[in-house]
Amino acid sequence: MHQSKSSDRPHPSPGTKKKIIGGLVIVVVVILAWLISPFIIIGQPATFSDIDEHFRHGTIGGESTDGIPYWLWKALPAVFADKLPADQPAKESWSTFGFIQEPDHELPIGFAKSKRSIFANVLGIDVITQNCATCHVSTLRETPDSEPTIISTMPGTVVNLQAYIRFLITVAADERFTPSHIMPFISEMGANLNPLEKLVYKYFVIPQARDSLMRERHDLAVMDLQSDYGPGRVDTFNTYKTRRFGFEAEDLSPEEVNGIADFPSIWNQGPRQSVYLHWDGNNNNADERNRTAALALVAPSNLNFDSLQRLREWLNEVPPPAYPYAVDANLAAQGKPIFDANCARCHNVFDRPGADTVIPIDEIQTDRGRLDSYTTALAANQYLIFSEIQYRGEDKRFRNYRKTNGYVSAPLDGIWLRAPYLHNGSVPTMRDLLQAPADRPTEFYRGYDVYDQQNMGFVSTVAEENGNAFFKFDTTLPGNGNGGHTYGTELPADDKEALIEYLKTL
Repeated sequence: MHQSKSSDRPHPSPGTKKKIIGGLVIVVVVILAWLISPFIIIGQPATFSDIDEHFRHGTIGGESTDGIPYWLWKALPAVFADKLPADQPAKESWSTFGFIQEPDHELPIGFAKSKRSIFANVLGIDVITQNCATCHVSTLRETPDSEPTIISTMPGTVVNLQAYIRFLITVAADERFTPSHIMPFISEMGANLNPLEKLVYKYFVIPQARDSLMRERHDLAVMDLQSDYGPGRVDTFNTYKTRRFGFEAEDLSPEEVNGIADFPSIWNQGPRQSVYLHWDGNNNNADERNRTAALALVAPSNLNFDSLQRLREWLNEVPPPAYPYAVDANLAAQGKPIFDANCARCHNVFDRPGADTVIPIDEIQTDRGRLDSYTTALAANQYLIFSEIQYRGEDKRFRNYRKTNGYVSAPLDGIWLRAPYLHNGSVPTMRDLLQAPADRPTEFYRGYDVYDQQNMGFVSTVAEENGNAFFKFDTTLPGNGNGGHTYGTELPADDKEALIEYLKTL
């Protein structure tokens, strides 16, 4: 039988060869495009046209220095479910730390999704960063059966930020924090990563994230020396010392270690532009206070000043929420002259713009922890920050920080929603604050969002609800003292009743 030789076979024409090569090139290009398409940076960091939505879910920076890779962040609660708080029902969910989930957003309030550049500002990966709403949004319910109302710019009374941070820096040291263990969980989350994405996560993203969290573990070792914060509180300045300026936790004096304070409200910032604030009155420049707050979440070189400026303009105008429940108008009217006689001298701050409102510690006699945590050494370091950063030609260096010797008498707008009271949140209700320190609760529960209308504060006697255990606050621990501020404690009971009713109207 005749066997054809290869030389007898017809050879493709030059035109055919070009078509084959061209087809192969197209196939290769399509495959490469498919592989790299998830990494292409398109558009700007997370922004929203609605300013309240932007406040809750937009970026304030941090993508390149402080963000956690998106799919890793999504998977961590499932990977390390055994490390989540055991007394919370929302297992394998970030809501176990009190973060508020809106039905029309994938991420909880206080978190933004943006791109981090990994090559030449062209290719990047999705990362999760935090914003101001982490600490300044919470919920309110009239009764346990009521639907929660979400209120922006109020103190984040239900968020346990320390517990969240501790979870992250604890799992970083876990032997299971490896690509081989974590990648299957990411797949189960529906990631559907292509082969290149899997390689990037395996050899770059997860190892780098672990290294970053391990550095945070070292920088935040001061938490091991402190009383537990619980929901609604944070130690701002000791973590600055260790995270931003290289202070070592073991070098901090015992007096300055427990500088724990409540999250403040941030509404109505316009009239506060020249008011000494920050609990101890260490600064009277609102822009510097805003940048300081942002530095709790974002490195100085990576702040998004455009976003901060937009939020600043909004916060200047946001009014305090009006008291939503019934007020006895006659009783409130009786309370106004009592307020004028006993409280206005210190707290009518807006009537004295630019006034120094710091009450010496020997007079006010509240817990010294927050006051002592802010030191002259820290102030000196703060003046070095932003030294090489300008925004639209404006020098962003701090110029107004100072060390004081007391606590500030703050304006009382929206004071009904700012419980628990005192700088460290050690007194649950206004009625308790009007009691002599010896008669105030030694222990109470924080993190419940049902409002106590009678006593003006949040219900503080409930230990748990639907399996959700609330934080027991112990006023005998360092930084948690509930003494001092004895103003009004000797008023007759009827006058206290009228004063509380009036305070609801501010």
